Amino acid sequence: MARPVTAAPREHVPLRRTIPNTSVAVTELGFGASAIGNLYRVTPYDEAAAAVDAAWEAGLRYFDTAPHYGLGLSERRLGVALRGRPREDFVLSSKVGRLLVPNESPRGVDSEGFVVRDDLRRQWDFSRDGVLRSLEASLERTGLDRIDIVYLHDPDDHWRQAAEEAMPALAKLRDQGVIGAIGAGMNRSAMLARFLRETAADVVMLAGRYTLLDQSALDDVLPAARKHGKSVVAVGVFNSGLLSRDRPVPGMKYDYEDAPPELVARALEIAEVCERYGTSLPAAAIAFPYTHPSVVNVTLGVRTADHVRRNVELHRGTVPEALWDELRAQGLIRPDVPRAALTARDPTA
Repeated sequence: MARPVTAAPREHVPLRRTIPNTSVAVTELGFGASAIGNLYRVTPYDEAAAAVDAAWEAGLRYFDTAPHYGLGLSERRLGVALRGRPREDFVLSSKVGRLLVPNESPRGVDSEGFVVRDDLRRQWDFSRDGVLRSLEASLERTGLDRIDIVYLHDPDDHWRQAAEEAMPALAKLRDQGVIGAIGAGMNRSAMLARFLRETAADVVMLAGRYTLLDQSALDDVLPAARKHGKSVVAVGVFNSGLLSRDRPVPGMKYDYEDAPPELVARALEIAEVCERYGTSLPAAAIAFPYTHPSVVNVTLGVRTADHVRRNVELHRGTVPEALWDELRAQGLIRPDVPRAALTARDPTA
């Protein structure tokens, strides 16, 4: 059943950026829906619904999900939360590459980090048929009329089938107007660069490779996006948590593992510079990807309404260009980080 909704006040509607050569425009800040698929722990339905409500009230209009997230739970919950809202007002992305099929040997709980029953299991499939079946199933789970952006999900070990079968199938659907934009999402920036250079991808979802602690995407995916007039959605900007607090401490995670002491020390140095410039480490972490002109959106995973409100507040803060100059000068970020940064946040964002 669709939830009652209220329109966001006009002053809360954030800046949108259009993915080149498409009609899809995403708000600068996005809602990542993995956590409402019970990532790592149970998220009650009311808590998940309240998070979507808070995002809508704050003006967020880009929502990202995937069949992988909670074996379909994230898609179902997001669909219910969005179903009563004006369809033309929001952009929904989901992913293909993992079909959900009956699990012949269930053990009771999913083995890939989501606290859900494992009556289903994931099956890798980047074939044309697999793409079409996955999209049809996602539409059924969300109960929505379309998915605006479709990404190939973690095609790390499946380049040939993903590039030669899945991407052409998505391109045909895009050209027919069934979906608005296509791409791939993963944390290997070199392969994402290949998708931008060699396939019909419009946009890629880059996880963790253009952050305050890792600018390796400057070597491949970001130049490819710039050269070919394509776009990047940045995710994982906190690098699994190390950049999420004002003052990082030992024991925090970096790329899903315990952060090495040298990275904790470097994050603390960056945090101290942020404080001197009147901002905070997490605010700078959210603002940083926008230093590159090809980045159209930062999507953050959220679980609760409080998480949404905190992220929006951080996003609305001002991060001065001089901060990046100081970080370059101290060798804390690469010297080739672009200077034309959109870091003075739009006051209505």
